[in-house]
Amino acid sequence: MSLGSLAGAQEIGKVISSTQVIQQVSVPRQVCSQEQVAVQPNKSGAGAAMGAIAGGAIGNQIGGGSGKAAATILGIFGGAILGDKIEGAPAPQTQTVQTCTTQNMIENRVIGYNVTYEFNGKQYNVQMPHDPGSTVKLNVTPVMN
Repeated sequence: MSLGSLAGAQEIGKVISSTQVIQQVSVPRQVCSQEQVAVQPNKSGAGAAMGAIAGGAIGNQIGGGSGKAAATILGIFGGAILGDKIEGAPAPQTQTVQTCTTQNMIENRVIGYNVTYEFNGKQYNVQMPHDPGSTVKLNVTPVMN
């Protein structure tokens, strides 16, 4: 006998069945949605500014001496308040807002295959990382008695 035949030989086993081994895995996914929201814009301030100018001009024409300065100041403040109220609040505007959250989704993943194969009239079971197909390659080493 040669040394090569003692080392082992490559043989072929016939696959009888191959069944997927499934494992459930939690996978994070980003889920986004868009919605319309009403937004109240800021006032321009033009009403208060115009009211302050008009009120100051009117107050300046009232009274005389040091009372004229007080009337002008009161006219500025009163005109600003009145002009702001006349301007009023601007109409609400709608904007599209995107909201995103991370959700864990459950997925089924194949982690291997339970394989039953036949070799020399006997059946064997093994778990393999890939589906072997119709045959499986075997490395057979003879046992010396």
